[in-house]
Amino acid sequence: MATTIGLRSISSCSLFRAGKAAAVAVAPSSNSITFRSLSRYHSLLHRRLRGAPSFCTSPNADAEASAAAAAATTAVAPSESSDDQPKDPIKDAANMLDIRVGRIIKAWRHEEADSLYVEEVDVGEPEPRTICSGLVKYVPLEQLQDAKVVVLANLKPRNMRGVKSSGMLMAASDASHENVELLVPPEGSVPGDRIWFGNEDDKENQPEPTTPNQVQKKKVWETVQPHLKTNASCIALLGEHLMRTSAGAVLSKSLKNANIS
Repeated sequence: MATTIGLRSISSCSLFRAGKAAAVAVAPSSNSITFRSLSRYHSLLHRRLRGAPSFCTSPNADAEASAAAAAATTAVAPSESSDDQPKDPIKDAANMLDIRVGRIIKAWRHEEADSLYVEEVDVGEPEPRTICSGLVKYVPLEQLQDAKVVVLANLKPRNMRGVKSSGMLMAASDASHENVELLVPPEGSVPGDRIWFGNEDDKENQPEPTTPNQVQKKKVWETVQPHLKTNASCIALLGEHLMRTSAGAVLSKSLKNANIS
């Protein structure tokens, strides 16, 4: 009498599934096989499965392995460099401006223009700059003497009623332009300190300012100025970027949510 062994007793976890064709060839209509036919079954099975995936993995192991490798490659792929990140064109334009801390050495009324002051301003250069400003209606002359100010220094010089003006004092003003205050650099800043927008890392990445000709040609100031404001704490901002030196933030004395020009 033939001794039989159930197919379920074969110990490979996917043997029957992977060798289905071989099993059919040996015992097409039986749920069991003899030891004699089992040897033939194994021989045929191994010929069929030579080079096949491991029996104890998914029958789609090769496809799954490819998918896993692709997923792993995606997982470890380096993220986009900061150079590929979206740029802030307004901040980039602001970085082209040469905004500095200045100190007014002397100020007087313009002899040919009732609305103008003339100031000599130390901006950290060998010689002071001469700057004209239309502040007569807003700022008493005595408040200008020896005052720390914020100067836009790379504008093209302009002839203002016979006086060559080489820069602009930056000020905050309310919506009606009835109240105007000069911006105030932080305590501890010195003439010549360059002002930037953002954090300390932004200072390290700040490019050299562009030339006055380029500022005029590319309308850099006209691009940046509408985005300069003070917030509810009178702190000067470019959008959400702090206007600052290494010593701290630039302020207006009292004007909140004001325009800066």
